[in-house]
Amino acid sequence: MIGEKAMATTDAELRSGEAANHDLSKGRSINTEQSTMAPTVYREKDTNLPLLRNTTVALLGYGNQGRAHALNLRDSGTRVTIGQRPGKSFDQAKADGFRPIPIPDAVPKGDLVIIALPDETAAEVYKREIAAGLRSGQALGFVHGFNIRFGLITPPDGVDVVMVAPKGPGSLVRSTYVEGKGLPALIAVHKDNTGNAKRIALAWAACLGATRAGAIETTFETETDTDLFGEQVVLCGGVEELMTAAFETLVDAGYEPAFAYLECVHELKQIVDIVYAEGLSAMCKRISNTAEYGGMTRGPRIVTDETRAEMKRILEEVRNGQFAKEWLAEHKEGTPKLRSTRDAGATSLLEQAGKAVRRLMHTE
Repeated sequence: MIGEKAMATTDAELRSGEAANHDLSKGRSINTEQSTMAPTVYREKDTNLPLLRNTTVALLGYGNQGRAHALNLRDSGTRVTIGQRPGKSFDQAKADGFRPIPIPDAVPKGDLVIIALPDETAAEVYKREIAAGLRSGQALGFVHGFNIRFGLITPPDGVDVVMVAPKGPGSLVRSTYVEGKGLPALIAVHKDNTGNAKRIALAWAACLGATRAGAIETTFETETDTDLFGEQVVLCGGVEELMTAAFETLVDAGYEPAFAYLECVHELKQIVDIVYAEGLSAMCKRISNTAEYGGMTRGPRIVTDETRAEMKRILEEVRNGQFAKEWLAEHKEGTPKLRSTRDAGATSLLEQAGKAVRRLMHTE
């Protein structure tokens, strides 16, 4: 059990913290007349790093997120034991100075046991290699809410269950930490058997550098639903389909693939960078009047009422578990759809045009 001596932060302080009504993008209070649920945001002053510095973290899985968590935790003064089967990730952990051991051997060593395994395999590994090694007083941590949200993992009584989900890939979790910054993260408590669960989640977030940017309190359900929806409709689905369709439209009309790529794919980063740093309104101020007017009048013809209705259907598939069932069935069958899509994408004209553009710009 994570000791109480390190717990200087009181429950009242956790509730108040800098916790109230912060807009992370602007550093100003959110207008609560427009937002009925202002987020609770914690900063470094609301956390207690010694809470984990005096403990051992067993981190299971040394992939993209797992590696970043392990390195940041270690650099923050926490003892980290890696549970990882032999292979590429095992070798990477050794190269990073860890001594990885089998997952069943790592679990009992951790006061905080973090599952950083892929969504589709975590439940299988939990039943086979993790569950039997858990004991009362430990904390079980997740970097994504998927397996708790859909009931695929049921932790035992007596174990705290928490989540710290950085809002970005592991590579950025690590690089921003090294730069003295951090990525925002979502934190949640699913079970608080010891009374320490939120303090543990906050200390973990602080060790990652997340409280430098803001640790936002939520639930496993909300994190999972919004994360899956955002990936499918915008980040990894909608944007990709939009870029591809626009590229193909120009090419089919006789324009050079390289020009089509520059306009429909390459320049997207420039726009997103402005939105990321300053917001949509600032982006509109940075572009030409022609671009702003064209986007304002033509954009709604792309995202139509039918598109919005489809978004609602996709959200419902996430919320009712339909997508989770579909993805787990795809994994069980050996991911034939996923592999087929990957193979087709890798040889597409868009990818070839992209490589040519990057070579011209000396970025590849």
